[in-house]
Amino acid sequence: MFHLLTERVRLGKRVRFSLPSLALEWKKKWGMAAGFLLILIFFILPIMKLLYLSFTSEAGLSMANYTHVLQQAKTWKTIQNTLYIVGGSTLLSVVLGVFTAWLVAYSDIRGKKIITMLIMLSFIIPSYVATLSWTQLMSPNGLLAQGLSSLPGDWKPWNMYSFSGIIFVMGIHHFPLVFMLTVSVLKKIPRDLEWACRMAGAGRATAFRKMTLPLALPGIASGGLLAFLASLDNFGIPAFLGIPADIRVLSTAIYEEIIGFGPSAFARGATLSVLLGVVALIGTGIQWLLLRNSKRLETVQEDDQPRFSLGTFRRITEFSVYGSLLVLIFVPLLSMFLSSFVRAYGLDWNWQNLTWKNYRFILMDSPKVQNALVNSLVLALVTMGVCLIAGTAIAYFRTRKPSFWTKAMELAVGLPYALPGVVFALAMIFTWMEPIPGWNPGLYGTVSILVIAYISRFMILQVRGSITAMMQVDPSMEEAASVCGAQGVVKWYYVLLPLLLPGMLSGAFLVLLTAFTELTVSSLLWSSGSETVGVVIFNFEQAGATTYSTALSSLIVMGIFVGMILIYGLQKQWKRKGVRS
Repeated sequence: MFHLLTERVRLGKRVRFSLPSLALEWKKKWGMAAGFLLILIFFILPIMKLLYLSFTSEAGLSMANYTHVLQQAKTWKTIQNTLYIVGGSTLLSVVLGVFTAWLVAYSDIRGKKIITMLIMLSFIIPSYVATLSWTQLMSPNGLLAQGLSSLPGDWKPWNMYSFSGIIFVMGIHHFPLVFMLTVSVLKKIPRDLEWACRMAGAGRATAFRKMTLPLALPGIASGGLLAFLASLDNFGIPAFLGIPADIRVLSTAIYEEIIGFGPSAFARGATLSVLLGVVALIGTGIQWLLLRNSKRLETVQEDDQPRFSLGTFRRITEFSVYGSLLVLIFVPLLSMFLSSFVRAYGLDWNWQNLTWKNYRFILMDSPKVQNALVNSLVLALVTMGVCLIAGTAIAYFRTRKPSFWTKAMELAVGLPYALPGVVFALAMIFTWMEPIPGWNPGLYGTVSILVIAYISRFMILQVRGSITAMMQVDPSMEEAASVCGAQGVVKWYYVLLPLLLPGMLSGAFLVLLTAFTELTVSSLLWSSGSETVGVVIFNFEQAGATTYSTALSSLIVMGIFVGMILIYGLQKQWKRKGVRS
């Protein structure tokens, strides 16, 4: 009869609590207190310890670390490089993202779902794999070089180990973030406003510049901020392309400080991490200034109908868009795949130079690779399992019992993901090397600290996925189940799970994929025996074993494609089952 009791409470009637109901209330309070304590330990404490260490020196609390780091010329050069690369790549992402979003949202171009899928695919592939594929395409023996050699003149491929190469790869990898947030906002802008502008004498370009663009600014600025933060956080692209060319950015500078193990290396790393966080805050502040006076005028429903016709230019536009996406995504991957069969890096791609030995080495002869594959798989599965249960529980309380505390809980859980990965990894080292003064649990350098770091960093992905799923299920369904007597596990098993599972699985797959291919956090937390797939590929590339790194990356890409097909098939099967039932 608990549902009748809660119904009386909801209607504001006075209820006399019995001893079992009081015990249940105390259990809930203790459960909430334990949840907040865990969030404080795993999500807040690492950041506080990082800040504390950056102000700690031999003389106690002081600004000595900041004074020392900021007096070095290489620090300002690193900051300058970071701003140049992050600013350039963000600008490229915004231009590409806004153009493709405008085309998909308003034009009558065909195959919009395929275009959206291809754009998302370019983001799902790990950035270091995409970087490796571009270096293979632009290498002196790559596909492009062989094609250019047949042309008259001295044509050479683009040098990717340069500022322009880093900006290009980073920009095309992050433009889907701008696309996703902009296309939704564009579809929600009422088409009546454009008609009113046109009736007032404004041309199509003027209406877009004076009406559509200002109204779409929240989506563009939010997408631009995400691309800015993702570029600032990215470690794989500047590590693969910048370190060989002696181009340092803040993320690679922190990595080099920590692995250098010099005197006060951790303190300098913490100081650089705080500076990286300051740059992220400056970017967030610029976004706030852009949106301060912006207006939100949107319909609730998205308008999917085209607003203008490409006319005679439709075929050539479709050819250009599909061709560009296929070239940007699949041609570099094909070049990497072909390179993985070459006997030695630098040899031409012909039948005499082809071999399976690279795949045989990584799958059968290298214990390090096999150990890394097992580690990454176990880490990804454990992270997905914990995030699926805990993240869905947080999403449930956030949507069904909204309050200041549940909102604070969501913000705290999202903090590790908002921080640059290198900064968060350093915070994890400081926290778990000695969580209580005088006590070292020995987690640093083991797989356990990677488990904690992955769960803390990727929990928000599952929370957001489950929140989206929860918002699509009317609360009346749950109330009806309670009225019929379904409580607890029964209610979840027979009512909520069948409705929530497709959305929950999408979030879980994103967590699984992100954890399996992670590199940034792992690059500082791994040690011998706890290597991950991303770390092994990075180490192969740093050691010059490019044929092994391309072979392992090709297997990862094939695994991603198989995973996407499986999750798509499962969702289709589940929806079909839901319709039949």
